[in-house]
Amino acid sequence: MKKVIATLIAGLFATAAFAQTPAAPAASVPAKAEAAHTKAVAKAEAKETKAVVKADAKEAAVAADAKADVASAKADAKVTKAKAHHKAKKAKLAADEAKAAEAIPATPAK
Repeated sequence: MKKVIATLIAGLFATAAFAQTPAAPAASVPAKAEAAHTKAVAKAEAKETKAVVKADAKEAAVAADAKADVASAKADAKVTKAKAHHKAKKAKLAADEAKAAEAIPATPAK
């Protein structure tokens, strides 16, 4: 009986020792791999966010330049219109003066 009890106790110790040994190292390896993976993912997301912000800033600068170009073009168009109106007024006055000059000599002198 003593031999049977000793064998059972030895079996329990042996089973407990072998069951726990592989579990501890196996758990730490995936944890390290997961930590590295999480770090890589965070770094990639930060890089992507930085690229998106940079692209948005570039787009805003282009839009601002486009707005400035449009405003400049509008101002140029206003000036051109004003010049055209001024020239047209001058031409009309010159035409009116020419017409008046033609009308005056056409009348008979008494």
